[in-house]
Amino acid sequence: MKRLDQIKSHQAKLYAQYRSLVEQAYNFRQTDSALSDISEYKAIKLLNKINRLKYLYRDQQEPVI
Repeated sequence: MKRLDQIKSHQAKLYAQYRSLVEQAYNFRQTDSALSDISEYKAIKLLNKINRLKYLYRDQQEPVI
């Protein structure tokens, strides 16, 4: 169970970074489109990592009936 907690905490940290990058991309959209694109690309890469972590602990969750 400890390993699952580590995965979830790491995923939460990555999600916070993802939200920050998405907000940064949105803020740069009007002023600097290149920085906006870079931030969006980094956010997409982080989202991919988050989804891979979600895949690791999906079997460990209890089914909802």
